[in-house]
Amino acid sequence: MKINLYNTQTHTKEEFKPIKKNEVKIYTCGPTVYNFASIGNFRTYLFMDSLRRMFKYNGYKLNHVMNITDVGHLTSDADTGEDKMEKAARKEGKNPYEIAEFYTKAFINDIERLNIDKVETITKATDNISQMLEMVQEIIKNGYGYETSKGIYFDVSKLDKYPVLSNNEVTGQEAGARIEVDPEKRNPYDFAIWIKAPENHIMKWDSPWGKSYPGWHIECSAMSRRFLGEHFDIHTGGVDHIPVHHENEIAQCKGAFGHSPVNTWMHCEFLLIDGGKMSKSLNNIYTVSDLIEKGIEPLAYKLFCFSAHYRNKLNFTFDGVKASQVALNRMRQSYIGHLSSDDDIDDTIITEYEEKFHEAINDDLNMPKAIGIVWEALKNTKSKKIAKLLLKFDEVLGLDLENSAKYLEENTSDIPEEIYRLIEERKQAKENKDYSKADEIREKIREKGYVIKDIKNGEVEIERV
Repeated sequence: MKINLYNTQTHTKEEFKPIKKNEVKIYTCGPTVYNFASIGNFRTYLFMDSLRRMFKYNGYKLNHVMNITDVGHLTSDADTGEDKMEKAARKEGKNPYEIAEFYTKAFINDIERLNIDKVETITKATDNISQMLEMVQEIIKNGYGYETSKGIYFDVSKLDKYPVLSNNEVTGQEAGARIEVDPEKRNPYDFAIWIKAPENHIMKWDSPWGKSYPGWHIECSAMSRRFLGEHFDIHTGGVDHIPVHHENEIAQCKGAFGHSPVNTWMHCEFLLIDGGKMSKSLNNIYTVSDLIEKGIEPLAYKLFCFSAHYRNKLNFTFDGVKASQVALNRMRQSYIGHLSSDDDIDDTIITEYEEKFHEAINDDLNMPKAIGIVWEALKNTKSKKIAKLLLKFDEVLGLDLENSAKYLEENTSDIPEEIYRLIEERKQAKENKDYSKADEIREKIREKGYVIKDIKNGEVEIERV
């Protein structure tokens, strides 16, 4: 079955055709490890997880690289501010390497909590300094780089086109709107690929230009080249990477080896919080640990992310993610119900669901549609075949449904299975428009000591009376 993916560069869905048969090479922009990753960051990594799992489902071998940025990412995504690692180190009274080690471990821990499929290669920027330095020297040799008192800059005027992803016209942008106006630059839009380090800068390396350190953009270009070569299939990241970081990656590769390195650029949209952006001033930057403290499983957040296509903004609310927690538990209950049944079901029904699900995930990762097919399948007559089908779907979903009983015991041991059964009966009554019966079941649930509150999409919250 063919796979269609949306390419940011062409603004169209295209049939995926691998460079090498039955293998896909992917590079993902990983975290800058100066703080805990937010749930907004993890929406992008969950998209990455779905992409990996979809390719595996289709029988592809993966060669996937994700970086850990532990140096060189300034407080601005362009050339302004100080290194985020150095700033965090000063704030916490540690050295940057201690900061990097702590937050890298925290990131990997959250990756595991979200059951994100393990990437084949995770590499730190500081383990690739020689490759970055070599690429900078190539860029200079090819006439695309020049030295100033601050470092080595990339000359964007030498390119055939810049930018190429965002379709912004450089001439139409106000100088300084996205980069620092430096009088030593040949063009206001030139960007730093190697930065001369101040005397008190901790993270610095020997170079032909003295003690210095890499610019953020050169890191990903050098690492993807080292592990994937000069031409690979897919590059992923968040939409915030499009106008600066990924534009500059393309520019650097053209300067070093003459062409763009990637066939397909894929970007995940923003997670909004209560309809707006995440902001420190609004105190609404949440982490995976914050969700756990509020009684929400990381896997429930994963299911929540499936409620919107990765190319659409997703609005996070606690009511919404609580509804996903209820839905996840209901999915687990339904899986167990099918698993324990001896009833049979026609194989043609199973095949139909398989085809629908496969078509959905292969159509630019249409996870909302795929989840809808899961719920449709679970409504069938109880059968072990449906349970087996759900586990096959979970190869893509990554919700660890095989261990449903364990999760239900851990999270809902104080709520009897009978209550969940009544909730399911009430849901069926509402779908059949038998509202009188639905009200009777609600009252029966109340008599047993529980109150249910309808949220949305047929999901409910459960509280003791």
